[in-house]
Amino acid sequence: MPRRDPSSTADSEEQTIKTAGQIVKYSREMYHLESVEEVAMITAESVPHIVDGHPNPAVIEIRPDTLRTIESLVPGEAVGQEPSDLVDRAYNDNQILLCADDELTIEYVSDDITRVQSDAFPSHSGGVTLAAPSVYTDKGGNFGAVLVVHWDSLETVKKHHLRPIDFLAEHVATAIVNIRSRERLERARNDLAKRKEMVEVYERLLRHDLGNDLQVITGFSDSLRRLLEEENVPPQAQEYTDKIFETSKSAAELIDSVGDTVKTIQEQSKAKPLQLRPVLTEAIDNVETKYDSLTVDYDPAEFEYRAYMGELIESVFANILSNAAVHNDKPVTVRLSVKPTQETIVISMADNGTGIADEVVEDLFEMGKKGPDSDGTGFGLGLAKSLVESYGGYIDVGESEFGGAEFHITLDRA
Repeated sequence: MPRRDPSSTADSEEQTIKTAGQIVKYSREMYHLESVEEVAMITAESVPHIVDGHPNPAVIEIRPDTLRTIESLVPGEAVGQEPSDLVDRAYNDNQILLCADDELTIEYVSDDITRVQSDAFPSHSGGVTLAAPSVYTDKGGNFGAVLVVHWDSLETVKKHHLRPIDFLAEHVATAIVNIRSRERLERARNDLAKRKEMVEVYERLLRHDLGNDLQVITGFSDSLRRLLEEENVPPQAQEYTDKIFETSKSAAELIDSVGDTVKTIQEQSKAKPLQLRPVLTEAIDNVETKYDSLTVDYDPAEFEYRAYMGELIESVFANILSNAAVHNDKPVTVRLSVKPTQETIVISMADNGTGIADEVVEDLFEMGKKGPDSDGTGFGLGLAKSLVESYGGYIDVGESEFGGAEFHITLDRA
């Protein structure tokens, strides 16, 4: 081990303190940011300015069961892709890793920093790389960040190169965890508000719509009773009987729909990370079995993503696919596609049917609303919208390039 120059050690200690002070300044700004992307961006901007040697940084977010690179200037760490083997090991070992060739001189040694050889990591492209994880664990899993810093060339590693990176990684992880916690809280609040809104809608439907139907039944049944008391039953008796039957049938369907929907509200689970492909595949299989006129153009391999959703998301997919079959007189094909971003997954369902009438589109997702030619209750798409929004996502509809309707379901990516 090379002898340490006391004056050099003192200089490194002073520079470590100075750099730590600059990190505190940046961290104050981090804690006021609204998104993890902003945290990663300010980290990428600050590291070359405050760390000796002007290294390039990368920020990898730790989320339950996954690591995701959200900002990178480091070779081998690509935004949106899985992180390198060095990052993966640093996270799994929860240990700061210093990766470099044998020629590198290290003047600072600490139990929480492990030196590894660059030839053990195929992704390492030379120079000196430090991977510093900062992990927070709660009942939802692991959260936090791995901060990666890369020097193209560095002859000697000192304390002021290493300790500030560990310090900064803790601030970055804290800022990211705080943002994700706020997002989960906001989703929970939206979920509670949406459930309250849905219950209020059902109460209105029961009191108003069902009440009106029952008034019709009462009125016609009373008139029919009086007519049937006469010896010569007039032709109107059959007409009144038919109206009673149709109205009572409508009331019964409405009661069943309200009951099913209230049950759905009560059983609905909170959003959690789930695999998209198996849920979507099951919905498609179930709907295609019911409707011979429906063909779904779908490549399961394209949907290997995780998103925040609940078990009832399958009913959302099934409802949209079923509508395509029910509201088109001829055979219809629905083409499914997915568009991932860093934060979201957008599932598109485009059909080649007759489309949605302009006068219906505006109220399409309103609970209890239905088109003039619809035999349904008007609950399906309204419930679908409420479910998606309770997961923190949203749903909209437009015109398909194939001539029919195209639904877009946006969910938070896990």
